[in-house]
Amino acid sequence: MAKLEICANSIESALNAQNGGADRIELCMELAVGGVTPSHGMIKLAKEMLEIPVYVLIRPRGGDFSFSLLELEIMKEDVAFCAEAGCEGVVIGALTPERKIHERMTYELMQAAGFMDVTFHKAFDEVANQFEALDTLKELGVQRVLTSGGEPTALAGLDRLGELLEEADDEIIIMPGGGIRSANLGQLMDLGALEYHSAAIPKGEKWSSKEEIEALKKLL
Repeated sequence: MAKLEICANSIESALNAQNGGADRIELCMELAVGGVTPSHGMIKLAKEMLEIPVYVLIRPRGGDFSFSLLELEIMKEDVAFCAEAGCEGVVIGALTPERKIHERMTYELMQAAGFMDVTFHKAFDEVANQFEALDTLKELGVQRVLTSGGEPTALAGLDRLGELLEEADDEIIIMPGGGIRSANLGQLMDLGALEYHSAAIPKGEKWSSKEEIEALKKLL
């Protein structure tokens, strides 16, 4: 059975994820800009209220993924806080202006993560060459990559996702994400991915839906 990660944009979404049977959450805020790091209070409360693993998005702002050295220090401080709070993982991503994996920043963030699991987020969909980027992340020891195959949605990137899964082999987890809902998950299941990512927010709603999460889990 594949695992389901829910992108939780609030404590309400996080609780719905747990109650709906999700395997873990990616905690964030401000999905309108693609997600940014949640407040320390939100992280602490999530850890107090949830039994499922909490992964935290580490992204200081919206916009591109080319960060300054000061922004790197902010991200390292947030990663350290997550470790102190007992979070199970962090979700990071940093690119060079040439749209390659920023190896030094990624390495420093991984060092700050210590015992925590590390996911490279959808900054991966902005890189110039995804296969070169995947090799770089393998070498750095990143545990997984969240990607829609370089397309706006996982469904649109279906073919590339298949190629990335083949290239990843057993060295790194490819986790499809981007517009995944119970209505279209069946079309992605043939990929044979070990993990899938969804916000599970119905159209017009603000929070992840327990019912939608349950529907996703049934398909997995």
